[in-house]
Amino acid sequence: MTDQTFPPAKPDVVVIGAGWAGSIMAKELTEAGLNVTMLERGHDHSTAVEGTYPGSIDELRGAVRKRLFQKLARTSLTIRNRPDQTALPYRQLAAFLPGEGVGGAGLHWSGCHFRVTEDDLRLRSATIERYGQKFIPKDMHLQDYGISYGELEPFFDKAEKVFGTSGEASSVQGQKTGRGNVFALDRSSHFPLPPMADTFSASVFRQAAREAGFHPYSMPAANASQPYTNPYGCQMGPCNFCGYCSGYACYLYSKASPNVNILPALRQDKRFRLITQAQVLEILLDDTRKKATGVRYIDLKTDSEQVIEADLVILSAFQLHNVHLMLTSGIGKPYDPVSQSGTIGRNFTYQTITSSRVWLPENRCTNQFVGAGGAGVAIDDFNQPGFDRGRAGFIGGSPVWVNQAGLKPIAAAQGSGGKGSPRWGSAYKAAMIDQYRHSFSIDAHGSNMAYRDVYLDLDPTWRNAYGQPMLRMTFTWKDNDIRMNQYVVRQIGDIAQAMGATRTSLNSLQPGQLFDSRIYQTTHLSGGVILGSNPKTSALNRYLQSWDVPNLFVIGSSAFPQGMGYNPTGLVAALAYWSAYHIRQTYLRNPGPMVHA
Repeated sequence: MTDQTFPPAKPDVVVIGAGWAGSIMAKELTEAGLNVTMLERGHDHSTAVEGTYPGSIDELRGAVRKRLFQKLARTSLTIRNRPDQTALPYRQLAAFLPGEGVGGAGLHWSGCHFRVTEDDLRLRSATIERYGQKFIPKDMHLQDYGISYGELEPFFDKAEKVFGTSGEASSVQGQKTGRGNVFALDRSSHFPLPPMADTFSASVFRQAAREAGFHPYSMPAANASQPYTNPYGCQMGPCNFCGYCSGYACYLYSKASPNVNILPALRQDKRFRLITQAQVLEILLDDTRKKATGVRYIDLKTDSEQVIEADLVILSAFQLHNVHLMLTSGIGKPYDPVSQSGTIGRNFTYQTITSSRVWLPENRCTNQFVGAGGAGVAIDDFNQPGFDRGRAGFIGGSPVWVNQAGLKPIAAAQGSGGKGSPRWGSAYKAAMIDQYRHSFSIDAHGSNMAYRDVYLDLDPTWRNAYGQPMLRMTFTWKDNDIRMNQYVVRQIGDIAQAMGATRTSLNSLQPGQLFDSRIYQTTHLSGGVILGSNPKTSALNRYLQSWDVPNLFVIGSSAFPQGMGYNPTGLVAALAYWSAYHIRQTYLRNPGPMVHA
């Protein structure tokens, strides 16, 4: 139910944001017997409404007019490439697409559901051990999470069972199995569902990658390959490869989302209350500024200001909004790129992603309208810890994959032909048809490191509709990440040759290339409220608990100290379950700072 009145006026917990992180935390804490109120600034969304067929697969309404994404009229952010530039507002969604409404970005995501590599959680230590301190560029900020894979593994496992993830393991409890990712870490159990079937393009890529000497595997997908009921009793239907995942609510209930996999169970709990159209402006603190007392928000239905008091505050909005709310609430010290002091806004990262394209002979049709958001075939040869980065000359890594998610008519018309192709007339039409029928894309989806002069802070000039300073993003690509992307993209040429491609258009970042906010890349932003073991360089401890305000937990990709090659949702979910577990086992029994023994 929405806007229920039977929980007490002062709940035990207030949760900010109704995406994956907030829904997981609300479910876990209501199970612990707590009264939980969740605030979401957007409208309520349910698959029964948003996923109604055929309106749910309207490309104009979904991808072009962006009905499930954040509306920028009331609040946005400003963007610049360097600290010496003036930032300007992000007025039209393009480079990244935050969600708005119940489900958040978890409603419109694709469904790629990865774990982590061994190095992702201890990148600084692993880099120094293998290559020495001097291998780290002077202005690069590397930091360990302070959590091991072994500690997180049960929570990855739990999240996959809740999401209904389809995949194939390589190793379960030390026993080798199947055709899974040979570089993946050991698992406690198999994926809950078998892997998704290969599209034609994925099968071609799988065979060619193997012939080129690499190790292809089925991508883990939070798209159900079979009917499934998760541990909360929420049901999923099998995916039919309709191609409407990213940017859409799945009308078959096949793509995992908070709306399908958690909220149906959570809404039945009388300890849970959901308040929509609630724009949170501030986390309130007591006089000591060491304790959160609740939140202040605008009820957008009445334009009235409201306050909810609570003993425990969970900040679990989108990455950018987590950072903005920490800054506007005055929690923690804002990061200063000159002195490199402060923690809020520090280590902001994105992801490098470039799409190359290969054309097959005219007797081989790729059927690009077929697809599923998380389905595909990938190689991890340039992302796994054993890859020699010392010889390659960069830190980080990148999977390479064919993830055919369904190419739709408007997108096909906008991006046809490749570089140098005509933009109109009969030649344009011929190129569009040829590309649509006989080509497919291969992505290099890589990490992005953190740097001294890449950060988030409050803009001194621009304000949102509520009178608050907008968040300011200072970001561009750096040499390390460009070299990494170029190295990996060059390897795609070998795979294209092995598949007998008639034409190849390799696309990589170029030296000196600036981040362009007008072109979609990914919605995988991270950092800004990072976890770690040192309060001087991190905002949160290993349990995602604020060092400064112990009854505040900040959940989401904002906690990542640096970017990684995989999509972030799997790690976001595992960290949410990890944090919730320690709140239930430790914090609730003895409220205060949790110390790692």
